[in-house]
Amino acid sequence: MTARRTALITGGAGCLGRAIAVALHDAGHDVIVTYHSSESATRDWINEEAAKGRKFDMYKVDVADFDSCQALVRRLEDDGRQIDILVNNAGITRDASLRKMSAENWAEVMHSNLDSMFNMTQPLCGPMADRGWGRIVNISSVNGSKGAFGQTNYAASKAGIHGFTKSLALELAKKGVTVNTVSPGYLATRMVQAVPEEVLNEKILPQIPLGRLGQPEEIGALVAFICSDAAGFMTGSNIAMNGGQHMY
Repeated sequence: MTARRTALITGGAGCLGRAIAVALHDAGHDVIVTYHSSESATRDWINEEAAKGRKFDMYKVDVADFDSCQALVRRLEDDGRQIDILVNNAGITRDASLRKMSAENWAEVMHSNLDSMFNMTQPLCGPMADRGWGRIVNISSVNGSKGAFGQTNYAASKAGIHGFTKSLALELAKKGVTVNTVSPGYLATRMVQAVPEEVLNEKILPQIPLGRLGQPEEIGALVAFICSDAAGFMTGSNIAMNGGQHMY
């Protein structure tokens, strides 16, 4: 049985972040979710979950900003919170073909998706190593492995996440801290379900051998396993869950 730990999930206001938060809570952990610009929506969701018997704490942070992440870590320390599990889930898209992509949109995606790996993980991985136990899970994407038209920025940032994962896994392996990547495929989130139905049915679903979108809860269950004691021999891995869309 996995001991009770404290988990921090960035981007906890989104569909996937919420599903991961619920899975880790139901696995017996104390769960903290972060938000940036969605305080009201995050608070409403936490209140809804409280009515179901689940308790989540929320903290504000801009994962793209190093100083904001440092301030978050200080607030957690002041509140007596020790982070044992870190799920780097926050991320954004700014899609365009490279010929039409602005430097600003390139930089925004890199800061939010890739720089955030350093900003959030660097101050938290040391204390995990000192205590001799930790779980770090970095959320990448199927498009970080296969590429996607109009997503040179996003695909590059998500591919970079796994290089980060492998190197950090080597650094922390002897300290009882595992570091893994999860690469979801297309999920039934608000963003994907907002795609026009004809695009979904004619462009996206035909790429997926299972013939459907993934459920955020399926990714949540995978993350909960990776964060368990039972997954202690898994580190430096990139676990794909994409319905067979990209096999490697």
